Amino acid sequence: QVQLVESGGGLVQAGGSLRLSCAASGSILSINAMGWYRQAPGKQRELVAGITRGGITNYADSVKGRFIISRDNAKNTVYLQMNSLKPEDTGVYYCSVHYGRDYWGQGTQVTVSS
Repeated sequence: QVQLVESGGGLVQAGGSLRLSCAASGSILSINAMGWYRQAPGKQRELVAGITRGGITNYADSVKGRFIISRDNAKNTVYLQMNSLKPEDTGVYYCSVHYGRDYWGQGTQVTVSS
């Protein structure tokens, strides 16, 4: 069983920055894929960024050049540095890891005001 605890969401003005963190705990040996998803009001959940244990990353086109995903394997923690935030980045951000199956965090609200 894996537990995920997210932190770092909040309210920020357009053009600002936020950093999200997600720490995984439990009986964990090695987590491969870790990622961040978001869900805006009235929309489906979408992948924002993903990262493998080896550091290979992928991003949604809408965040490329603005967001950076990283991880600390020793701490089983994944981060999302969000820069140049836009109002359309508003939503609930969820951390997800794949460890036998997919696990999800509780979500953290990110609100970007114009």
